Amino acid sequence: MGTEPGNAHDNETTASQDRGCFICHNLKHPEDDDKNLVLWRTDNHLAILNRYPYNNGHLLIAPVRHIPDLTDLSDEELLEMTKLIRESQRALSLTIKPHGFNVGMNFGRCGGAGLPGHLHVHVVPRWDGDTNFMHVCGDTDVISQSLAELLGLLRQVSKEQNLPAL
Repeated sequence: MGTEPGNAHDNETTASQDRGCFICHNLKHPEDDDKNLVLWRTDNHLAILNRYPYNNGHLLIAPVRHIPDLTDLSDEELLEMTKLIRESQRALSLTIKPHGFNVGMNFGRCGGAGLPGHLHVHVVPRWDGDTNFMHVCGDTDVISQSLAELLGLLRQVSKEQNLPAL
């Protein structure tokens, strides 16, 4: 099938897929984690702040393997992804205190996926009344905190709370 780690076919296809995949690029460059807004790295996943957030604190959780669908995840990867969603909610709740969350995935271009080849989960903090004039009329979101500042705060909370606790 070409999705098992270490499979020669997987290695060949990964090289061609990585060129246009910012997640794969970020995985290969841990020295640029600050610039690439990486919050956490685990054996199986990466958690990063979305550079184009729907709301402040919008995180992406992606498997290390370049795969397009949930059906491609091992049970171990799926469990870890679910735990990272939980840990993301904990870190964001302690840091920016949202009133709620949207958690979701888009599969394929027609399903709204901006990066259809690399599975990822969106964890989006929400606040009562967070859809405002700028968003509705101007199709623009106003984020009141820099991504670098928020990344620093999330890393601090993660260290204090020993997150992610997998």
